[in-house]
Amino acid sequence: MLKWVILAVFVGSTLYVHFRGRVRLKFFRQLTDHSMFMAPVNVFMYACSRVPTKPYVSTEFFDDLKPLTASWQEIRAEALALRDAQQIKAASSYNDVGFNSFFRRGWKRFYLKWYDDAHPSARELCPKTTEILNTIPSVKAAMFAELPPGSELRKHRDPYAGSIRYHLGLVTPGDDRCYIEVDGERYSWRDGEAVMFDETYIHRAENGTDRDRIILFCDVERPMRWRWAGALNRFIARHLVAAGASPNQEGDKTGGLNRVFASFYAIRLKAKALREWNKPLYYVLKFAIFGGILAWIFWP
Repeated sequence: MLKWVILAVFVGSTLYVHFRGRVRLKFFRQLTDHSMFMAPVNVFMYACSRVPTKPYVSTEFFDDLKPLTASWQEIRAEALALRDAQQIKAASSYNDVGFNSFFRRGWKRFYLKWYDDAHPSARELCPKTTEILNTIPSVKAAMFAELPPGSELRKHRDPYAGSIRYHLGLVTPGDDRCYIEVDGERYSWRDGEAVMFDETYIHRAENGTDRDRIILFCDVERPMRWRWAGALNRFIARHLVAAGASPNQEGDKTGGLNRVFASFYAIRLKAKALREWNKPLYYVLKFAIFGGILAWIFWP
């Protein structure tokens, strides 16, 4: 009986996540999207959230982030120095499971921290920014993210609802052709201006200008209604999300998920080759595997 209750909760949560918002992934893509596996946890996060569960969230709920906007020019100076030194870049190998697909379309990053203390490379190259971030415990992850001219991020949703995404414009075209779209609503970055959004809504980004875009990108802990819910959120982040740590340079921490990602990606490359060769066969095998796993778990 318990396993059927678990299945019902899982299916109900997945349907809620799929139909939440105005923009949706195609249904069969949603069934195999990585965010599906976190659906029950995410529904819990929405239910316990102390801030509105809307695509965009006002920065007024996060007074502790004001030092970032107040210091945006100093932060920008460090970001520009990194760009000039070509340190804002794609991963050098398959060791960034969270953002691996973004690199193919031009996106680049330099990690400042990831659910832990700052990377050694960040403390060395960005001392002012890491100093400010260390005074804001609610910022769990931070990076400089670059979207060069002509780059894009296609529709996706992030897998974990325990945080709210923060973007601070540092070097922006100041042009509406350079934008992020969250649940169908567009926002164009501006220098020194911050925006916050729920990254578990479908979102995409594009730089259709001939100028670069660099932002400070942070994951900020979602405020929860009850202390025990906040403790659970931090537990999940510390023991699951933190495993996605990716290095900038040798000597930086690499999380457990990224240590095994290269092996899994080799399998994924073979799957992608099969899809190119025979797409119907690829999907038949894909859903057969998922169906077989469910039957093994739930069939008497």
